[in-house]
Amino acid sequence: MTTLPDRPNSALVVIDVQNDVVADSVDRDVVLENINALVKRARAAGVDVVWVQHHDDNLVRDTEGWSLVPELVPTESEPVVHKSYGDSLGDTDLESVLAERGVGALIVTGAQTDACVRSTLHGGFVRGYDVTLVSDAHTTEDLRPYGAPAPEAVVAHTNLYWQYQTAPGRRAEVVPAESIEF
Repeated sequence: MTTLPDRPNSALVVIDVQNDVVADSVDRDVVLENINALVKRARAAGVDVVWVQHHDDNLVRDTEGWSLVPELVPTESEPVVHKSYGDSLGDTDLESVLAERGVGALIVTGAQTDACVRSTLHGGFVRGYDVTLVSDAHTTEDLRPYGAPAPEAVVAHTNLYWQYQTAPGRRAEVVPAESIEF
């Protein structure tokens, strides 16, 4: 259904599963286990896995905090896209990586739900991609001191509203990890 011509393939997009990003995230270990299981299933099915890694003044490249978590390791053939904005498609080479692979559908996982995950969901959708959010494979930290709801509520709300996104010729859905079909 994607509006992108000649893009029949899907890609599993793993956003910002970096040490400092997920250190204090709600359900961290369960979310990482779910992402790891999805990565293994995607690889077995020949579906592209694309990793996204954030950097900015507070998350400095080539530091331990910036590194991907040890539980999740890209293979040499899997692209790692570096970004400095919330939307993984914004000012990165992700679009060209996806175009090379004929990808028109994104399966989104990672962190943080209320920042880079949401930005990427919307960024992909407005660019014509079908976008699936894996309901139990994204997480965020507790940002209540800054006025945000509890992290569990942020995850639940994002799962709730994403399932109702609509646009001509595109599909948005929310699916638990065990029900993702590659």
